[in-house]
Amino acid sequence: MATVTLKYDARDAKAQKALEFILSLGIFETTNTIPALDKSIKEAKEGKVYKYDSVDDFFKEIS
Repeated sequence: MATVTLKYDARDAKAQKALEFILSLGIFETTNTIPALDKSIKEAKEGKVYKYDSVDDFFKEIS
């Protein structure tokens, strides 16, 4: 399956209507992906990060 990425001005009414029409055809599916930086910030805010005192401690943990 091929992937198509569209960049458009979300405030442009014509662009919104065109996108709605394309999606209404039912032959395309959408995926919502979070950029890596935003995902990292979200994980940090949720406390899903680990802190190590040294690199050696980190390697001990993952070994």
